[in-house]
Amino acid sequence: MTTKNKALESWVTEVAALTKPDKIHWCDGSETEKKTIITEMVKAGSLIPLNEQSHPGCYLHRSDPSDVARTEHLTFVCSKNKDDAGPNNNWLDPKEGHTKIDALFAGCMKGRTMYVIPYCMGPIDSPLARCGVEISDSPYVVINMRIMTRMGNQALARIEREGIFVKGLHSTGDLSPERRFIMHFPEELTIKSIGSGYGGNALLGKKCHALRLGSWQAKTEGWLAEHMLIVGIENPQGERHYVAAAFPSACGKTNLAMLIPPQVYREKGWKVFTVGDDIAWIHPGKDGRLYAINPEAGYFGVAPGTAAGTNPTALNMLNKDAIFTNVAVTKDMQPWWEGLTKSAPEGLTDWQGRHWEAGKGPAAHPNSRFTVSAKQCGSYTPAAEEPAGVPLSAIVFGGRRKELAPLVVESVSWAHGVFMGASVASETTAAATGAVGVVRRDPMAMQPFCGYNFGDYWSHWLSIGKKHNNLPKIFHVNWFRQDKAGKFMWPGFGDNMRVLEWILKRCAGKGEAVRTPIGYLPTTDAINTDGTGLTTETMRELLSIEAPAWKSEMNGIKEYFDKFGTRMPTELISEHKRITNELNS
Repeated sequence: MTTKNKALESWVTEVAALTKPDKIHWCDGSETEKKTIITEMVKAGSLIPLNEQSHPGCYLHRSDPSDVARTEHLTFVCSKNKDDAGPNNNWLDPKEGHTKIDALFAGCMKGRTMYVIPYCMGPIDSPLARCGVEISDSPYVVINMRIMTRMGNQALARIEREGIFVKGLHSTGDLSPERRFIMHFPEELTIKSIGSGYGGNALLGKKCHALRLGSWQAKTEGWLAEHMLIVGIENPQGERHYVAAAFPSACGKTNLAMLIPPQVYREKGWKVFTVGDDIAWIHPGKDGRLYAINPEAGYFGVAPGTAAGTNPTALNMLNKDAIFTNVAVTKDMQPWWEGLTKSAPEGLTDWQGRHWEAGKGPAAHPNSRFTVSAKQCGSYTPAAEEPAGVPLSAIVFGGRRKELAPLVVESVSWAHGVFMGASVASETTAAATGAVGVVRRDPMAMQPFCGYNFGDYWSHWLSIGKKHNNLPKIFHVNWFRQDKAGKFMWPGFGDNMRVLEWILKRCAGKGEAVRTPIGYLPTTDAINTDGTGLTTETMRELLSIEAPAWKSEMNGIKEYFDKFGTRMPTELISEHKRITNELNS
């Protein structure tokens, strides 16, 4: 198979000359191709079939122990101008970047098959979708990209019609951390990744294209590429509203995207629909509203913590045709991870293939994953395939904070909402290498993913607000506030519906709130807590702000903003001054 697109054909020839594969395979996305690749992987031992009775069509993949998360310190943005990458990115001169990584690609595919993977991010017929081609020597990448994107002949046909595509070159190399780099060349719409087989580093349609290069494309084309879930909420009157929400990885995004309302809400007729759990591409419509598509076709979710009590919707879609990465397995070859059951079953094999014993580390890696088609989700909605996207009523930012941040707060303006997003801070999780539990700034949950200078990125957000007049309201939530004993004060999970109800009331011009220096807070009785056992005192504490702590927070925000120098938007500096002055008064 070849292509009518001369630029693509020439690039494939050029890559083959550099990497020297034994053979080249153009992926068509067919069921026959999938079965063939899986059979070859099982034979090679890189895929392990799971229990066919309990988990038909499911397989386990084990990563190299040094290759289990995103490697942010080895991820670079290679823009021509260093300031365009900004202090939020590692930067390399494009020429130096190509030279450095191409030396590692030289001959790296000897003895291997080079897969050419055409894919579309977003519904195949959507004008909001964008296409790419990933060249990889990893069959694991092929079978995951088949789930995560619209991959194969249809995508290739669109590329041939439009002539534009993102180029992604990937090789697992020798998996050495010393020879591992993920490089992005935004002006060239090119990604090069070597030395890793981990999803975020190897599935180039995901974070690399959909966010790092996607955010650059969005800036130049006038839209937003965001690390956001998209969830639809239908009230008892049959009115459906869509909310996009940004949270750092492993902070409850998938749980919120697949939220099951409390029984009292379900009985009244409330319904929730999942459009996406991780990425949103948001475009202004002709009516001044913002419309969002989920560019992905599947879920690459964190397994630990996914259970019948936390996210039954996610758990129920994992019983067939799923790929598990770095989970443990039971004696009868069923996948297992911490949190799945109250206690670990006997005879577990851990994520590295060793007999597991309690007290010797987790059985499943803390960042172990599942890959599954979005259409297997019980709350899936056909609106996910809507070419025009879904209209957004609200945008929500959030982070994991033990203290300081209240349960929910509404911005007083679009500029203030951008300030809220720009100043998000959260405790780190196992989704990235490094220490866990450290509070760091993670603006819009895009710290690892924004492909250019955050100052310019915030200016772009502000420009959207200036150009359009029917915009969603912006909120910040924190499900993770703890009391003095270290216990979570808010029940979370399905009960987050109660907060979403207040948010949607505010979007409709209703809902009780009080103006504070940091925005509009619900009154203590504005959120329905019936059946939760939460006291008025607990709600008062969840919705409180302590001026001394917030003054300290504002100092930290200023220190962070100062890093961006002249690229820092004056509107956000003004918002900082306004809030500080109000806190002082």
